[in-house]
Amino acid sequence: MSDLHAASETVLIDDRVRGFPPGNPPLPLAAIGKQGWKPYDGRMALPLISLDRQAFSSNVELMMAYVKSHGAEIAPHAKTPMSTALADALIAAGAWGTTVADIRQTAVLLKAGQRRLILANEIGGAAAARRLAALLAGYPDAEVHVFVDSTALVDALRSAWRERGDLPPLGLMVEFGAGRAGVRSSDAAAAVLDAIVAAETPTFRLTGIAAYEGAAATSDAEETVLRITALMAMTAEFLPKVRSRIGTERPLLVTAGGSVFFDMVVVGLSSAVAADPACRLVLRSGAIFFHDHGIYERGLAGLDARGGFRIGAELASAASGFRPALRVWAEVLSRPEPRLAICGLGMRDVAMDQGMPRPLALYRNGARLADLRGAEVLRLNDQHAFVALADGSDVSVGDVVECGISHPCTCLDRHAILYGLDPDHSVTAAYLTSFG
Repeated sequence: MSDLHAASETVLIDDRVRGFPPGNPPLPLAAIGKQGWKPYDGRMALPLISLDRQAFSSNVELMMAYVKSHGAEIAPHAKTPMSTALADALIAAGAWGTTVADIRQTAVLLKAGQRRLILANEIGGAAAARRLAALLAGYPDAEVHVFVDSTALVDALRSAWRERGDLPPLGLMVEFGAGRAGVRSSDAAAAVLDAIVAAETPTFRLTGIAAYEGAAATSDAEETVLRITALMAMTAEFLPKVRSRIGTERPLLVTAGGSVFFDMVVVGLSSAVAADPACRLVLRSGAIFFHDHGIYERGLAGLDARGGFRIGAELASAASGFRPALRVWAEVLSRPEPRLAICGLGMRDVAMDQGMPRPLALYRNGARLADLRGAEVLRLNDQHAFVALADGSDVSVGDVVECGISHPCTCLDRHAILYGLDPDHSVTAAYLTSFG
């Protein structure tokens, strides 16, 4: 454990942070899980976000089993929770490394003690290259692989690495893309490859090829399959061209795979990787470990419809195997109309870019009262959720509503602490997030 990570366990938390009981004396982060708090017992300040620790562990076990059964590795994307403690837990469970999206996230993970990172993004130009170099100068044992899709970025990084002699090796990965960054053709990839090979030194070299298939998705399922299949084919077909340029001995990475279409990545890339003894396939799925009641629920239903979730030779159900681990909790503030409740949960607290939060259960006086079947969040403003209720619904001011979420990546970033819950919803851990 790094000094910074150890310090995070002793940092004092007080009632300026969501969830922490007002008026309670400040507590070290590590002590929060020993107080016996529950989101619905009236002590904790609402709204807050929680992690079902049992569901998270189950998701980790299932995804690791899937990855290993296909002879692949995984570097989970840390941008979803930006929690160094949870990133460490995934490494302890068998992850090959961790993925980050930008230089700041790279700094967070490095300062927490992690050393093998995929920076799964283009970083910018010459100024960004110098910033990355300045960061990595402090970590001589770091193994960082960065995406590149232009000769301009190759030149910028090479200049930054040429300017100083105190940098660890930097791995460059030619990125193929559709719908976002990444080269769009083999000819464009070859130009980037040429630039890297021409500039190679012992501390600046090609380490693989990459893609992100999620950006190729459209609202049409058939079109999505065609676009992702084409992207994977272009990526796979480029691997032998890379190998012919750099020889047979150098280890190479091939990486793709978000949390919805990773089955298509395995199908599209495994054969090419298996044909190259010095190559490994690394998935980057991150949100899968948290799952949700929205975008990923729909995505895993689509994965099952494709028959894509196989562990070994056995077909399994991803939709029933993975469990949503995140919840947001809010109080009922007002019942201004017979079929309307106003809850203290707004756009500052929960994601809405991929769907509204979903009311799941109602709590009163510290006990679970009922499921909230038929309830629906109609809209959010900055501090309020407008919840439509069924006729005769027994919802009162002061009740606590437990909601599922859609899209953890744009929900967790609103919260400084993620409260870990045991099966009876008691807080047994607290995780700092580092969204900056």
